[in-house]
Amino acid sequence: MEEQNESTLERLSKQYRLVIMNNETFEEKGSYMLTPLNIYLTVSSVLVLVAVLVFLLFWFTPIHQYHPKFGDESIREDVATLLDEVRDLEERRYADSVLMDGYRRMISGDVVSAPAEGSEQFLDPDSLEIVERIAEDEELRQAVEDDRTIGLEDDREPPRRRMVNYSPDRRRSISQAYFFEPVKGSISYGFRPAEKHYGVDITAPKGTAIKATLDGVVLFSDWTLETGNTLSIQHDNGLISFYKHNSVLLKKSGEKVRAGEAIAIIGNTGELTNGPHLHFELWQGQEALDPTDYITFE
Repeated sequence: MEEQNESTLERLSKQYRLVIMNNETFEEKGSYMLTPLNIYLTVSSVLVLVAVLVFLLFWFTPIHQYHPKFGDESIREDVATLLDEVRDLEERRYADSVLMDGYRRMISGDVVSAPAEGSEQFLDPDSLEIVERIAEDEELRQAVEDDRTIGLEDDREPPRRRMVNYSPDRRRSISQAYFFEPVKGSISYGFRPAEKHYGVDITAPKGTAIKATLDGVVLFSDWTLETGNTLSIQHDNGLISFYKHNSVLLKKSGEKVRAGEAIAIIGNTGELTNGPHLHFELWQGQEALDPTDYITFE
C-alpha cells in the first residue's frame, strides 16, 4: 500500500517540460517546467477563487435581491404593481386610440353605418328573460322620481341649463336640454345620412360668429384638409357637436365654453365646401343626430 502511494506521489511530482517554438524555424520561444501536481493545484485554486468571488458578489451586492429565495418582498410587490400599471396604461392607450379614431371618422365623415335591424347583432326581444322588480328597486325608482320633480320645480336654475343626466333614455335627456342655435341663417343642405351628410349646412353673412350650442369642453380645434378650420365640443349625456369650414377658430382644445359663447367665425375653408357656411353636426356616441330635431336655425 505504501509503495502504491509512493508511486502515485512520484507520478504527480514527475516533471515535464512545456516548450513553445516556432513551427517553421523550430526556434524555441519559451520553456516551462510543469508537474501534474502543480497543474492540479493551480486549477483547483482558480476554481476556489472564482467560487469565492461569485459568493461575495452575490451576497454583498444587490444581485441577491433578484433571487426568489433571498429577494426583498417589497421589491417584488413594487414590480408587480408596476406591471399592473403598465397593463392599465396599455388598455387606456388602446381605448383612447379607439375613441380618437371615432372622432376622426366623425370629423371626416367616414362613419361606419349601424347594422341593419335584421342582422345578427340585434337581440330578439322574445329571447330576453323578464325579471321581476324587487321592493328595493321600487323604492330607488320612487326616490329618483322625487328628485326629478324637485329639480323641475326649482326656479333658481334657468330651464335651458337643466339636463337630466341620470335618465336611462338619453334621447329624453337631450329633449330636456335647451340648445342654442350655433348661427342664425337658412339651411342650404339638410341632414342626409344616406349620402354621408351627417349634419346641416347653414348659410349666414360673412363674419358671423359661431356659438356653442351647449356648455362643454373643446375636444378638437384645428385644421383638416376636407373640413378646414374645425372645432368640436364635448357636452353632457355623451353629446359632441362639430362646427366645420370656419374662417377663424376662437377657442383651443381643452378650453371650457358656455352655451351661446362665440367659438369661431363662419367661413369657407376646406375642400368640401363651395361657399361661406357652417356645417354643424350633433353626435351621441357613434350615432349622428338630426340637429333640426332639437334646434331652430331660422
